[in-house]
Amino acid sequence: MPGMVLFGRRWAIASDDLVFPGFFELSLRVVWWIGILTLYLLHRGKLDCAGGVLLSSYLIVLIVLLAVIICTLTAIVCVSMKGTICNPGPRKSMAKLLYVRLALFLPEMGWASLGAAWIADDIQCDKTVVNGIIATVVVSWIIIVSTVVTIIVVFDPLGGKMAPYSSAGPNHLDSHESSQLLNGLKTAATSVWETRIKLLCCCVGKDDHTRVAFSSTAELFSTYFSDTDLVPSDIAAGLTLLHQQQDNIRNSQEPDEVISHSPGPPQEADLDAELENCHHYMQFAAAAYGWPLYIYRNPFTGLCKIGGDCCRTRTAEYDLVGGDQLSCHFGSILQTTGLQYRDFIHISFHDKVYELPFLVALDHRKESVVVAVRGTMSLQDILTDLSAESEDLNLECGVQDCSAHKGISQAARYVYQRLINDGILSQAFSIAPEYRLVVVGHSLGAGAAALLAIMLRSSYPQLRCYAFSPPRGLLSKSLYEHSKNFTVSLVLGKDIIPRLSVTNLEDLKKRILRVIAHCNKPKYKILLRGCWYELFGGDPDNLPTELDGGAQGHLTQPLLGEQSLLTHGSPTYSFSSDSPLESPAKYPHLYPPGRIIHLEEEGTSGRFCRAAARYSARWAHESQFSKILIGPKMLTDHMPDVLMKALDSVVSDRAAYVFCPPGGGSNVDVVSLNPADWIFLATQS
Repeated sequence: MPGMVLFGRRWAIASDDLVFPGFFELSLRVVWWIGILTLYLLHRGKLDCAGGVLLSSYLIVLIVLLAVIICTLTAIVCVSMKGTICNPGPRKSMAKLLYVRLALFLPEMGWASLGAAWIADDIQCDKTVVNGIIATVVVSWIIIVSTVVTIIVVFDPLGGKMAPYSSAGPNHLDSHESSQLLNGLKTAATSVWETRIKLLCCCVGKDDHTRVAFSSTAELFSTYFSDTDLVPSDIAAGLTLLHQQQDNIRNSQEPDEVISHSPGPPQEADLDAELENCHHYMQFAAAAYGWPLYIYRNPFTGLCKIGGDCCRTRTAEYDLVGGDQLSCHFGSILQTTGLQYRDFIHISFHDKVYELPFLVALDHRKESVVVAVRGTMSLQDILTDLSAESEDLNLECGVQDCSAHKGISQAARYVYQRLINDGILSQAFSIAPEYRLVVVGHSLGAGAAALLAIMLRSSYPQLRCYAFSPPRGLLSKSLYEHSKNFTVSLVLGKDIIPRLSVTNLEDLKKRILRVIAHCNKPKYKILLRGCWYELFGGDPDNLPTELDGGAQGHLTQPLLGEQSLLTHGSPTYSFSSDSPLESPAKYPHLYPPGRIIHLEEEGTSGRFCRAAARYSARWAHESQFSKILIGPKMLTDHMPDVLMKALDSVVSDRAAYVFCPPGGGSNVDVVSLNPADWIFLATQS
């Protein structure tokens, strides 16, 4: 931090990022140099053959050249280890060293080419010497090609625009010039991001929805990244420091004081009832993913169980379902839900931007018509997720400020139109008119299900929605309060998605910048310590994250300069800890849907191990998900199979608690009890 300026442009690499790659190349060069020197000393007497003088000269020059390169690499590694992330002063000689190192590639490439040419002349000398030189030529070209690939990777398309500002320094620009520069950079960044996204999603169609999604996603990325001078390693170091800081704060806190008394029987009974419902309906949310999730959950037996359906020719039974391209999907859905084919009204795996797969089934056990919407499984779904600006909804729900996540609301509207216009719900309720409507989904599907439930509520007053791991940035405050009447969300552990919104990402960026600026350790130590901490744990207090001497002014927006994080920037961006976050008009504060059940892991079961994990369930307020938590399970806690295992554990543990309370003498075997049985008894007590 910040990105280095070489050849008059900024690069996506900092001067303290060369410790590990430099040390790796240095180790390789030293071993190589020792091998070549040994080869020459042991076999120089055998170079009196035809062409031996050329080979001898080649080895001598290569030994000298490698020695110079080793000295240069040693200097690069030593300089890169100096200073801190925000104090690049001790590394000011890095640019000159890199120029020297790059210049040394020219004689190395030339000498490797000469070596290849001489070997190609079929010189009749000692085979050991010839093979050794062949190896040196191969290694030389491998290193040269790797360097070229690295240069391409760290190339920043915006570097030419950012370098002049970096060299001038932020204090040399007035606020008007600074604002103009930032606006220009944001426009250029939007164009660059849109080009990147189009290349990444080249296989996605090019209809109007896709083009809109490309623009929305590019604008989101440019809004988030264009006002900082962070390189990828800075973000990794910041996340590492935040995780340790977060654990340190948690360890220093008193035991949980949020709940000062045990919840009463009504609240506990309500929680038990909703947990049992979540446990039941999560099967439908998982089934909507089709065969990929089923095979992932059952790697050894899954293919055998659904293999017959994969190879089966379409029959009238499948046509009755109304879906397309079912094949393996239908078999996995039947296995996951335990239903029969005749229980399904419609299954669709049609997948485009803003158009999600879904299924509609009759659940006779709960006497409900279940609509399950699939979560993220494709590039089209990712574009739907990333269309994160807010849009107003035309809803007849008596609520003002009906705004929501644009991409997800578009997807919910698509499913709504299919259900109503195609007569899918009418068909379902003509078969089972006494059943109630239940809408479920996981992840992106949970967000779409919550919005779909709001759209359908006026026509189906008894509707219920179960949203598993929904995104946080979904509903306006008014819609969030309205959804509490019929929606229950389930969140596991530190799952990042229920904490993910543009506002929370801005907060995360603010915290990363603050912790980086306040850290007095070099980046390589932060990353080494962080890897050890993530893998094996330890004491989070061992790595200070505050500057010695303490008193620092409030951080402000980091501009795109070489000087420091602590610069003056946009007046709309404040880093004081007590200042509210400012959100752009297109990205207002949005909230998760409904009442929230939080499953928290009890104790520690290892950094990654889940076999012995135990969970507790409680009602939680949305404010508890107003910050992104860093941890090794922040991504795995979102996986549907992990959530299903946690639900199984919680439901079975609470069933055992009902029949074997602490201190009781009963020794009831609850393994054979159905969750519906113990939940009925719990609600009657």
